[in-house]
Amino acid sequence: MMLRQAEIKAIVFDLDGTLYVSERFEQVVWQSAARYAGDLLGVSAEEGGRRITALRQRLTEERGTLQTLAVAIEVMGGTVPDLHRRFAEELEPRHHIEPDPRVTALVEGLGQRYTCWLLTNNNRTLTDKILTTLGLESAFERVITINDTWRPKPDESVLDEVLEALGHGPEQVLFVGDRYDIDLRLPAARGCPVLHTTTVDDLMALAALL
Repeated sequence: MMLRQAEIKAIVFDLDGTLYVSERFEQVVWQSAARYAGDLLGVSAEEGGRRITALRQRLTEERGTLQTLAVAIEVMGGTVPDLHRRFAEELEPRHHIEPDPRVTALVEGLGQRYTCWLLTNNNRTLTDKILTTLGLESAFERVITINDTWRPKPDESVLDEVLEALGHGPEQVLFVGDRYDIDLRLPAARGCPVLHTTTVDDLMALAALL
């Protein structure tokens, strides 16, 4: 991807899977969600996990884009706030995430040249803990979590609010994320440049691209 440095005024980062990658933390998040699904359905956590997996696969096939865990939970009859209350109570990111000092240096350096925001489907409690673990607790001018809207990405109204608050044209706002359908498809459709990352090494290429 070729990005024009002169045109980019702001960067909106995703968090999980973008600023860090941790299979261990993904697993404990999944286990917590499976327990919640099991409680909702009156089945074991193991069966709850199987039901989530099957439902997400079916919804993704029906709707043509990757469906989030939150969508599946809502279809099951749960709520996003209840799911995230459980996450906030049960999970401790610092036990599962290894910070990469390259990420800290990258984001802090970009923050000196661009307006850097964070837009995440994670909740405020875990987001704050993760940013502290990564050494990025003061790196973003604004941090938007699921608690601010209870409308998880992808959501057109949330995207509109972000672009309006930034005050730049779509072509001036770069979105960075690891799940194209969730983090990037809507911004790209609005004319925003996007960077799809799946590893920290992919993320580090951002310095050269800009």
